[in-house]
Amino acid sequence: MKVFISGASGLVGGNCLKHFTEQGWEVVGSYFSFKTDNTVFYDTLNPTNPENFDVVKFAPDVIVHCGALTHVDYCEDHQQESYDKTVQSTINLIKLAKECSAKLVYISTDYVFDGKNGPYREDAPFNPLSVYARHKLEAEQLSLKELPHTLVLRVTNVYGNEIRGKNFVARIIEQCKNKQKLTLKLPYDQYASPANAWDIARAMFLLLRDSKTGIYNIGGTDYVNRVELALRVLSYFPDAEYDLIPISTAEMKQPAARPLLGGFVKMKFSNEYPDFLFGNVDSYVRSVMEQ
Repeated sequence: MKVFISGASGLVGGNCLKHFTEQGWEVVGSYFSFKTDNTVFYDTLNPTNPENFDVVKFAPDVIVHCGALTHVDYCEDHQQESYDKTVQSTINLIKLAKECSAKLVYISTDYVFDGKNGPYREDAPFNPLSVYARHKLEAEQLSLKELPHTLVLRVTNVYGNEIRGKNFVARIIEQCKNKQKLTLKLPYDQYASPANAWDIARAMFLLLRDSKTGIYNIGGTDYVNRVELALRVLSYFPDAEYDLIPISTAEMKQPAARPLLGGFVKMKFSNEYPDFLFGNVDSYVRSVMEQ
């Protein structure tokens, strides 16, 4: 299998690049703004950029789209940039996938739902609440419409190993290891099913190997709010110094609305792969502590 990963210097893309390569696939991963040693340059907003890696010449069987603008509040005030980096980039990769006769993998989110009736199954009705959410849904639907064999993985609250350590869980671990005092003002009413990026990569590998298409919800074994998530990590650092301030989402006055009861029921995936064992925050933190 030959795979091109857009956004491979990030959290999900980086884990996919590592896992797919370890499984013997021929994989090329790209970066745009953050270069890593094992990635090539590709600008999804400018497919004719002469510096772009020649994807058509590489002739991938699969194109995995991991790049997007994920700063939800920023998107609310920068709608055109949000559209460009989420929707237009997807349109451009759809065209590229057609040119290469490749399957597209699109990474989506639980933000396509309004958070009133979560956790969600794949066929739950959409109701995005923010600019970011509307653009993610638009790109998801375009992918499925234009390329019927598209594979969509919906994920949320992703954590795990990444070079920059930008994700929420990794940042807490790093600050605790460095004995920095943490100040955390977190919503107690936003629930989700956090997923380890390594599990996402492992699940995607199986789905691609078996030529699966359509939408799959992917999540870990936890279903927690943000306060519980932070406390779970902090419990492994008894000497950590921190101020944790639980607050309601309404009190936070964030520019973008959030789905409160988010997260996923991953019954579809688990029914098809009953032997697949998802990790959780505890297993991840323990693995980091053992390194």
